[in-house]
Amino acid sequence: MISSTQVRMALNEVHAISATSESEVYELSINLTDISGQTYDCDYLSRPDDTFGLNPTIRKWLADNPKFPVQAYRPPTVEQIRSFMPSISARQLRLGLVNAGISPTQVMAAIDAMPVGPERDRVQIEWEYATSFNRLHALIAVIGWALGLTEMQIDAVWTAALDL
Repeated sequence: MISSTQVRMALNEVHAISATSESEVYELSINLTDISGQTYDCDYLSRPDDTFGLNPTIRKWLADNPKFPVQAYRPPTVEQIRSFMPSISARQLRLGLVNAGISPTQVMAAIDAMPVGPERDRVQIEWEYATSFNRLHALIAVIGWALGLTEMQIDAVWTAALDL
């Protein structure tokens, strides 16, 4: 039985709207009250065919406020895309390099060719002992540069390694 005092979701305010890469799909910065009565700011992705939760209210608000400014879609930068790439295990990284024709021996030779000092020691420790790596980790850039790989080549190795 639904109580007559039950709190319903409410759209309190729309702060900003941004277009996405999909037609009629918007990312909104809003203030809402949720079903437990909590009020807060959040981001909300609204699709035209979504009939769940607060979306019908948001779609009505969009229709009733056609002059509200919508920020144009800006594709993510290459750096943003890289920051969203999932981490991979040391195993995946090493197998990805091997599949790209780069042996662990070549990586060790690149590390050994670095000037003796703390930076080389850090790189060697990371290579030998890290259990996972993220795409923007400094080791990836250092090893990639030492092996003559471009950022796009590293991206390709990374993407292929995700499935290993």
